[in-house]
This record gives sequence, structure tokens and C-alpha cells, in this order.
Amino acid sequence: MLTEEEVMDSFQKVGMFRTGHFALTSGKHGGNYLNKDALYTDTVETSKLCRAMAERFAKNGVQAVIGPAIGAAILAQWVAYHLTEITGQGISAAYADKDGQGGFVLKRGYDALVKGKKTLIVEDLTTTGGSVKKVVQAVRNVGAEVVGVVVLANRGAVTKEDVGNPPVFEALVDLELEAWEPADCELCKKGIPVNPDVGHGREFLAGKK
Repeated sequence: MLTEEEVMDSFQKVGMFRTGHFALTSGKHGGNYLNKDALYTDTVETSKLCRAMAERFAKNGVQAVIGPAIGAAILAQWVAYHLTEITGQGISAAYADKDGQGGFVLKRGYDALVKGKKTLIVEDLTTTGGSVKKVVQAVRNVGAEVVGVVVLANRGAVTKEDVGNPPVFEALVDLELEAWEPADCELCKKGIPVNPDVGHGREFLAGKK
């Protein structure tokens, strides 16, 4: 099983870390950004990290793995692959779509796929846990049993309760990266411009016009 140091080495290797002024998915601002998209282009490192996620749930009887679209759909595929390899059982992988109203829904027949199955939820990053909580609820809504949630990095001191209170909540690494509400952002107060090319900077800037 990978140590936190080895996980961080993988993050550094693929160039996930950025510094500057960023608008985050949670709506908050931060001076550091974990560019998860940089990971997905490296299949070797993605596979390595997903195997570490799978190993943590190898004895939990997982039958299906779900990740929220878009990026975590890739994680779900790899984690299911490694769980299949480790357990010798055929583990299904699928993903949850955004429902257009701020939540998530299982479509494409994936609702029937996971119904009644012990399901693991995977995600790349958590800052508030809000998105993962919605996926947990969507999976429960179709009659699946959520056995746990595992994320690559917990960057907001997110708790099990924050993500819908699954039986187990795991992170490969816990990071303390400061973030602020836009109105309280220290970087905004200093006049440091928001990066428009990474995260949700472009949307944030468009909303200020």
C-alpha cells in the first residue's frame, strides 16, 4: 500500500501542483491548486494510485465502483479493474452524471447495474465534500449499498459526515491547503489576479463583469 509520501511523489511527478490565485470547484479561492487533469494523462501513475485505492477496500465485498463524471469516471474504471485483479471477482465500473440542477444521477442503465450491489464511491479531490455527498445519495436512491468513499486527496479536512456518512471514508493523502470564500479571499484583497486558465477562474471572472 502506498504511503502518503509516495502518493505525493506521484502528484509531483505528473505536475498536479500549481501555485497562484485560483477559483476552486467548491466556489472558494485558494493559493494552491491541485490540477487533477494533469494526472489523467499519465496512465501509469493513475493506475498506481487507483490500485492503492482498491487495496483499501479489497476486503469490503465491493461489487461496483462509481465516480462522478468527468474525471472520477476514469478512477472508477481503474479501481474496478484493480479490485477485479485483487479479489478475482468481476467488479463493475460506472459513473454518475450531473443532473443539470446541481446534483448527480445514475443514467445509461447504470442505476440497474448497481441496484442491490455493494458500491464504492471514488473521487479525486474533496474540498467541502458536497459533490461526493450528492453522488452517495444518488447511488443510495437507486437501491445500492454504499460501502465506502475513497478519494485521492482530502484538501479541506472533510469528514465522513460531510460526504453523506458512508461506513468508511478514506483519502490517500490529507492536505491542509488554505481556501477562502471569495468575499474574504486574502489574494483578492492583495489585488492578485485570478488565474483564468486553471480551475473555475474563467467562470468567476465572467461573473464579475
